[in-house]
Amino acid sequence: MSTLRIIAGKAKGMRIQTVPGDSTRPITDRAKEALFNIISTDLIDSSWLDCFGGTGSVSIEALSRGAKSSTIIDLHPLAIETIKRNLTHTKFIQCSEVIKSDSLVFLKKKPNKSYDYVFIAPPQYKGLWQKTIEILDQNPGWVIDDGWIIVQIHPVEYKPLALENFIEFDQRKYGSTLFIFYQRPNNE
Repeated sequence: MSTLRIIAGKAKGMRIQTVPGDSTRPITDRAKEALFNIISTDLIDSSWLDCFGGTGSVSIEALSRGAKSSTIIDLHPLAIETIKRNLTHTKFIQCSEVIKSDSLVFLKKKPNKSYDYVFIAPPQYKGLWQKTIEILDQNPGWVIDDGWIIVQIHPVEYKPLALENFIEFDQRKYGSTLFIFYQRPNNE
């Protein structure tokens, strides 16, 4: 099993495990570093909802850099085991919740909490990122008023979306990784 590393913060340099097999596509160090440079100090004391959690790498990086909590959702049993193992190893298990669920089903529920950041990095080429954004658009209570939705996809998957409650306000491309940022229109 290969390993990933945490780039900065309390767990800097710690290695975490990947999910066995090819069911996940971990974020590269370059893309992860760029993402957290964009968020910068707004990360401190933030809450994260990590859909399609995979290894938990993005949430663990956020917690390492000062986020206060993370809820990580994944449907795959091996991903859930890997996420829990990585959170325990990095000592962030106490400020995290790991939920075994289909993200699309979970997000249709009435929100029990609103998050500063909702991170969406689904399996590629299945249109899941669009479905997830559309569900959040119909159920915007998952995101605080000045919160962000961040989508990670391959650039060829991108297409503009007509949304009622969120607007795209930025895009950043790093090799084969594209981040798309959404927020409520009144926060431009």
